[in-house]
Amino acid sequence: MNENTKSKIFRILSILSPLSILLLWELLARLSVVDPRLVSCPSAILKTFVPLMMSGQLFYDSWVSIQRVFWGFIAGSLPGILLGMSMGLSPIVRSAVEPMIAATYPIPKLAIMPLILLLFGLGETSKIFTVAIGVFYLVVINTMAGVMGIDKIYLDVAKNFGASRKDFYLTVAFPGALPMIFAGLKLGMGMALILIVAAEMSAAKAGIGYMIWRSYDMFDIEQMFVALITLSILGYIFSIILDVVERWVLPWKQYS
Repeated sequence: MNENTKSKIFRILSILSPLSILLLWELLARLSVVDPRLVSCPSAILKTFVPLMMSGQLFYDSWVSIQRVFWGFIAGSLPGILLGMSMGLSPIVRSAVEPMIAATYPIPKLAIMPLILLLFGLGETSKIFTVAIGVFYLVVINTMAGVMGIDKIYLDVAKNFGASRKDFYLTVAFPGALPMIFAGLKLGMGMALILIVAAEMSAAKAGIGYMIWRSYDMFDIEQMFVALITLSILGYIFSIILDVVERWVLPWKQYS
């Protein structure tokens, strides 16, 4: 079997597997094996999906969440990359900061939501900060690991050629840690979507999380599933975007 045939088979399987699950779900609901009042069924969800999309409400809530995720992702990833590189390059910075990272990382970010709301209020800042803090930890840990995984010979060569601190960051640490940085960014994006839903459930009047909570409150199961499916679609789109950027920045990685 040649590579083209294998690729076609894998592509077909990737389409058939979710369709099979949807078909099974529909069948079980119609046969009352599962209670359609609690888990609904694909056909009923689709009937709810179309009016929400046509009215613009689904697009509005999605756009609100996308903006919050975007700014929170930027606010968390940029400091995470910079601090992670500093921790990887400097034993002094690592010794000073790593214990605080290790001590605060296990604290569930949802557990500090009341504190975040007290500090930043009910506006956009609290939601962006909630996303940012979740993204930050994953990016900083992966970036530090990526820098520390760079072969020591590259650091020695840069040092012998009189590289400045800026050169160490831009020409050694950053390029060498990029694969791990992207791993952290991908994990961070997943965390961002989890946290934005939680943030919007507690203090928001728009967004996917608000839509999920409102649907639960009204026992509108179909609308709740529409919101969940929309969230999964957004996650898939963000993942594709990061993959495209990674292939552009790291063209050699796709062949490894």
